[in-house]
Amino acid sequence: MARPPKKVKCPPAGSPEWMNTYGDMVTLLLCFFVMLFTTATVDGHEMKLVIAAFSGLGLLEGGNTLEAGHLAELGNTIESLPSMDAGRALDQARKKAVSQFQSQIKSNKVRVTVDERGLIISLAADAFFKPATAEVDIEAARQTLRDVSDLVNSLEDDRRFRIEGHTDSLQTDPDGPWETNWELSALRSANVLHYLVDFGVDEQKFQIVGCADTRPLADNSTAEGRAYNRRVDIVILAEGQY
Repeated sequence: MARPPKKVKCPPAGSPEWMNTYGDMVTLLLCFFVMLFTTATVDGHEMKLVIAAFSGLGLLEGGNTLEAGHLAELGNTIESLPSMDAGRALDQARKKAVSQFQSQIKSNKVRVTVDERGLIISLAADAFFKPATAEVDIEAARQTLRDVSDLVNSLEDDRRFRIEGHTDSLQTDPDGPWETNWELSALRSANVLHYLVDFGVDEQKFQIVGCADTRPLADNSTAEGRAYNRRVDIVILAEGQY
């Protein structure tokens, strides 16, 4: 007599219990590393190197190796690229500036940025100049300008600098000392340079520029935007900008 077939016991529906624990652990690890990344200071040059290592994200597209040695696409070694030393020096200056002006950055008196011109240390005009004048409020600006001069003097001898004055788009007072924003912005640049020279920089390495309202960072239609645009930029020029 044939035996009846054994009934196969079906597993319970859903994922195994251990998968829930494993999924929670992976999620917590992801959150942990995201928090580490968001609180870290990202090295711009190292990030660019990482990004440059990937030629694409398609399924059939590969990237470049990140190990030391040749980058075949460039036909050279990273160490021998002519701009790398200058880039490293500028990045070191950025890190030093961020550390040096930390308190002023938090209070929005100073901004430290990088663009095609080089490293820019922006001084908020409302914080460092007397209202509606080109006169530096030296009591408010003394320590910041001393720090700028120390940073400038710590860089290599062949580095060049430019001081750019910027205004908002509002017209100057016709009865005032400046006919237009061009004169106001240029004089603010010159006055900043005079104090930096007093604090020990070599004026032969500097240029001064009045940009008026031609390079706004924000919308001039709002009071907040206009305040953001009123600034003096001290630019540590990148190689090729002088």
